[in-house]
Amino acid sequence: MRKLFTLFMLAAFALAAHAEGDWQTTLGKVRDLSGDTGISGFCRKEPPAYITGNYPAEARIDAGLVAGLDPHDKRYMTPNGYYDKQGKWHGGYFDDSGAFVAGHEVKTLFGMPYGVGQLIMIPLCLIMIYLAIVKGFEPLLLLPIGFGGLLANCPLAGVTAPAMMHDGMVSMLASGVPVMNGGIIEPGGFLYYFFRFGIDTGVFPIMIFMGVGAMTDFGPLIANPKMALLGGAAQFGIFFALFGALGLAAVFGADFFGGVDPVKAAASIGIIGGADGPTAIWLTSRLAPDLLGAIAVAAYSYMALVPIIQPPIMNALTTKEERLIKMPPLREVKKIEKICFPLIVLLLCAVLLPSAVPLIGALMLGNLAKEAGPSVARISDTMSNALINIVTIMLGLSVGSKLACEKFLSGTTLGILALGLVAFCVGTAAGVLMAKLMNLLSKEKVNPLIGSAGVSAVPMAARVSNKVSLQNDPTNFILMQAMGPNVSGVIGSAVVAGVLYTLCR
Repeated sequence: MRKLFTLFMLAAFALAAHAEGDWQTTLGKVRDLSGDTGISGFCRKEPPAYITGNYPAEARIDAGLVAGLDPHDKRYMTPNGYYDKQGKWHGGYFDDSGAFVAGHEVKTLFGMPYGVGQLIMIPLCLIMIYLAIVKGFEPLLLLPIGFGGLLANCPLAGVTAPAMMHDGMVSMLASGVPVMNGGIIEPGGFLYYFFRFGIDTGVFPIMIFMGVGAMTDFGPLIANPKMALLGGAAQFGIFFALFGALGLAAVFGADFFGGVDPVKAAASIGIIGGADGPTAIWLTSRLAPDLLGAIAVAAYSYMALVPIIQPPIMNALTTKEERLIKMPPLREVKKIEKICFPLIVLLLCAVLLPSAVPLIGALMLGNLAKEAGPSVARISDTMSNALINIVTIMLGLSVGSKLACEKFLSGTTLGILALGLVAFCVGTAAGVLMAKLMNLLSKEKVNPLIGSAGVSAVPMAARVSNKVSLQNDPTNFILMQAMGPNVSGVIGSAVVAGVLYTLCR
């Protein structure tokens, strides 16, 4: 083993010497190889300097005066930031467009070292992968999210590092913001580009909605439009979490959400209560992108835990007699109704709530392709299979990239997870209680179990309602009736997201 290591070191030395032509410099690089291992990364106390802007003094040496400025002006061109007129250092980096991104303070739980935080995140991500593979909890999403978290917390790997420009000319805009031009661009990690292309732009959630629409049958909702009330009631959990988040900001201060505006943070956290992962990602990426990792994990985790969380709530809020209510079969829905439904919903959304059009439009496009028939079967098949599968992989990895320890191991994350759980429970309870209220006001009785399907976890929530019903009466199948509030919940959460975006943008 020692001989093999010696040969490796000699080979590395020879290659580097050939490249550099300076054997002393090369020898120094060979000696420093131990500092580039994962073990040394886990031992680091501070996050990467591009995150905090805390570059060492030798990295701040000015490379020359900015062209066109007074020689006594203290705005210097530096590789990792700039000096202002007062000579104060502003650390950070210039992105690939030349815009300056300032560093920020990183606060981890209990003030733990950055490397230890990465080490702690590794088993947490492995638990997510375990739940996906062994327990079957939303495996199509938890697997790539968990693996993306593993990649993000591999020390010194740089898979989430942004693209950075250096060695260019820095100039000051009239607003006092520096920009760099003509510099060399250092490429970022591949997860950075995944996130930038799909999450920052909102493309991935919209494409997911196309696939969901192509797999969804709105027939049960069209056959019994009253079920939309149950889907609407289940959105109460969103507003419960929203006001809960505002309460946390009032108690712990506006900085509890890491510098994110409390109202925007509350709106993003609140959407967890709808148990709709793509909608949560779409809204959070626009209002509070720094909270995306915790919010996405919370939303998808509670979607995966529907079979565990919902049955106790349903049993606690209903009586045996209510769970035994048998609902009449749904009427047959004509093809023309199924074709007109997505068009009508989209036009109503365009008139009443234009900000929700991207999500609602993508959902209805997928559904229209599904219902149009064989002439567009290839489009529908692509949306519901290849497209949604590819996007799911990239979306999961992108979300997982936000599980880096500096973003996830904080008190803010614990508050988000707790609020999300409570909001999901409140949404489930609100749907059940709305069904009970409908029974008081209507002669046609509704099995309250279908009210819990008003959350957006399609079709899992409807299956859970049906499962609980069959446990009480093996002949009482309510799956199709539960699909009505379930699909209305998808529309409802998208509408609420549009409202919150309009109010907060």
